[in-house]
Amino acid sequence: MRTNLYGMFWLCKCALPHIPAGGSIINTSSAQAYKPSPHLLDYAMTKGAIVTFTQGPAQLLASDGIRVNAVAPGPVWTPLIPAPLPDTTEFGKQSPLGRPAQPAEMAPAYVFLASANASFITGEIMNATGGTPLP
Repeated sequence: MRTNLYGMFWLCKCALPHIPAGGSIINTSSAQAYKPSPHLLDYAMTKGAIVTFTQGPAQLLASDGIRVNAVAPGPVWTPLIPAPLPDTTEFGKQSPLGRPAQPAEMAPAYVFLASANASFITGEIMNATGGTPLP
């Protein structure tokens, strides 16, 4: 857990000299950062740290013209899902859309945040939860 967050910090620090004004950093958090499931507490804690890591550098780097945002997906079907969930029949059905997202459904959020269309957006967490409200 700690290694991943340190790695994220150092990766961004090393990349900064190569990011021009108008560039952006896009992190991945999770709905778990706001509504943690008890059996995923360690995962949820790291995703909450990513929210903080997004909002702090967004303020620090705004004067350099670098935007920092994150996407917080809800349930997304990936090959890793069956590992912690032996029964996946109910996975994602709690979302208002009644199903988990496919990974390709997350891509437009990242593309938008990287684009010039998001040039006035920084320090934001874009929730992609299938309709589950988050702060």
